[in-house]
Amino acid sequence: MPEGDTVFRTAKRLNDALAGAEVARFDLRVPGSATVDLRGQTVHGVVARGKHILHRIGDVTLHSHLKMEGRWDLYRPGERWRRPQFKARAIVGVDESAAGPVDAVGFDLAMVEVVATAHEQCLVGHLGPDPLGEWDAAEAARRLASDPRPAHVALQDQRNIAGFGNEYANEILFVRGIHPETPATETDAAAIVDLGARMIRSNVARVDRTFTGDPRPGRTNWVHRREGRPCRRCHTPIRGGALGADPTSERIVFWCPRCQPR
Repeated sequence: MPEGDTVFRTAKRLNDALAGAEVARFDLRVPGSATVDLRGQTVHGVVARGKHILHRIGDVTLHSHLKMEGRWDLYRPGERWRRPQFKARAIVGVDESAAGPVDAVGFDLAMVEVVATAHEQCLVGHLGPDPLGEWDAAEAARRLASDPRPAHVALQDQRNIAGFGNEYANEILFVRGIHPETPATETDAAAIVDLGARMIRSNVARVDRTFTGDPRPGRTNWVHRREGRPCRRCHTPIRGGALGADPTSERIVFWCPRCQPR
């Protein structure tokens, strides 16, 4: 699943391509919004809010979420798409951008909808502080510290902190030496928040994120997807399991039993 840094880069790329231009081509291929036509309206900007992408066009906002497989690609009008046409959910095309004519095509998107920009908060108002946007470290720590669920679950709850996904949760907890099942109320929430913010900010400019400081393939993670392999610190085999707020939202977890004792 794309994490907050990936979504931030996507929004910036879309903003660079579309902002300030008038919409020339617009198509939503989702029930409920298929009749919306924003041609002739100006793209004021494209921003990320946690894992959500907001195209502000005219006086409305086109909202989308990448979920597991979603992505936005840029093409020249008429250029062959790199993904099947039936996977396209949204098209926003302009002719007068700084780079010339361009079409932004969203594939496998979730939550595609259009609302008045004045009512944008109904879409993202529930989100917690965003380390790549509207950031309040003290508030993020307060929310995390008051969550009695396992730290791995609490870290991924976008109402606590917007932007952290499964990979960040695994890596943050390893570096802090916290077992993923430890209740968030029993952790140093301020230290977790500070570390997580520094991690995601350091990765936002990288195409391939790293948590170890080593960008080489196979060397970027401490524990994520390394079950059975030796811990990079103590050589104990990494363990794996699953945790979630409920059985339908479980995510894979990884930890070192020596570096992250219960």
